[in-house]
Amino acid sequence: MAKQALAWLALLAVAALAAWLRYGLVESSAIGQLCSAGHAPWWCRWRQWLVLGFLHDVYGIAALAATALALLHRRAWAAWLAAALGAFALELYCVESGALALLLGGLFLWRACIFDTGRPNQEPRISRPFL
Repeated sequence: MAKQALAWLALLAVAALAAWLRYGLVESSAIGQLCSAGHAPWWCRWRQWLVLGFLHDVYGIAALAATALALLHRRAWAAWLAAALGAFALELYCVESGALALLLGGLFLWRACIFDTGRPNQEPRISRPFL
């Protein structure tokens, strides 16, 4: 039970990190002016890569790929990865693909938590089809 709660808390932490990146780093006008100046700090390159990632829908594609992986493998870690990348993509402007990955990953994770038999040293695997 604690392992499942930890998975949901980690998912919440990923969503909070994505919100901080969006509102604190990408949308901040002060940071934008600082990074567009002639002598920008070293971390402005990382901000630029973050912006290019959502401009080219990299986060949405990664979230959908993780969702396909979760559908194929039916493992709790794959479902968590799909939900986490979905939350990250949703927060960073890849709305459609991020929402789909977050929804399906969250449902897969919830289902994995329900059907966990509590066997030690074995990751929950769902024998029933997801859909």
